[in-house]
Amino acid sequence: MSKTLERILYVEDEGDIQKVAQVALETLGKFELLICSSGREALEQAEAFAPDLLLLDVMMPGMDGPTTLEALRKIPALQQTPVMFMTAKVQPQEIAHFKTLGAIEVLTKPFEAMKLAQQIRDIWAKHFV
Repeated sequence: MSKTLERILYVEDEGDIQKVAQVALETLGKFELLICSSGREALEQAEAFAPDLLLLDVMMPGMDGPTTLEALRKIPALQQTPVMFMTAKVQPQEIAHFKTLGAIEVLTKPFEAMKLAQQIRDIWAKHFV
């Protein structure tokens, strides 16, 4: 199944990280990006945006990444949308847990802005091209 990756829904509560990721993914990566600052905001906007990929921060106040994913999966249009988590928690058992939730990959924070778009493209290619 070959799918094109163009639209990324990025859920991240930290403004500084949002800005760096926005430059990395929009300016350098040429992706269409919708940034949401909370899981709640993502639930309100995700379906209309119709993302090719969900990129979710794990640790957020209120709804964390896994809880956000669980809620997004209840939206029929998003049930099959691939997901990647971003986290500073990178113990092997934690990564394994995130993959049991359906993540195709877990990206490490802090990420390298100059490499983020290519890193996401490489993971995507491994799974969908």
